[in-house]
Amino acid sequence: MTVDKTLAKSLMDIKAVLLRPQDPFTWASGWHSPIYCDNRRILSHPELRSSVADWLAEKAMELYPEAEIVAGVATGAIAHGVLAADRMQRPFVYVRPKPKDHGTGSQIEGEFPKGKKVVVIEDLISTGMSSLAAVKALREAGADVLGMVAIFTYGFDLASQRFAEEGVRLDTLSNYGALVSVASETGYITAEDEELLHKWRESPDTWGK
Repeated sequence: MTVDKTLAKSLMDIKAVLLRPQDPFTWASGWHSPIYCDNRRILSHPELRSSVADWLAEKAMELYPEAEIVAGVATGAIAHGVLAADRMQRPFVYVRPKPKDHGTGSQIEGEFPKGKKVVVIEDLISTGMSSLAAVKALREAGADVLGMVAIFTYGFDLASQRFAEEGVRLDTLSNYGALVSVASETGYITAEDEELLHKWRESPDTWGK
């Protein structure tokens, strides 16, 4: 089984991903969603945690061997980013959603010299806004952002468009298509569920309304 499907199955097994097409979740944005993904649960499973760190490091090194610093996006990607950076033997920093309102007022935590080549680690890509905000902060601080490697993406067209507009390459270990495929193959979802899941993917902002 390929990495994208292996990881998708593991995420379902540990309930990091929940699929409820008949009883959807409501996101903070107000969107109704048949899926909920919490990659922080990976951290509680040592074997999977180690595999994800290996895969992130291998992908980052394969694509960006010249990377000098690994940057994690707070808060979900901090731990995963640290583990990947350790395997890559690279310095690590993390990027807050906004600058601190106390102390030094830093948004980027860690030793961060200007002009360094940076690969960004993220845990989950939805609309891409928070991930690209981290890239913007890094660039404004003088980083040469090479690209981003994430654990999982919903694969929204909106996110792809935003990454393209900002000139940021995005690669992920797994994705929504692989997840739905594995869920169908293993009997986790019915054919009716699968149809609903594909319809959500086509129009997530209006689905279920």
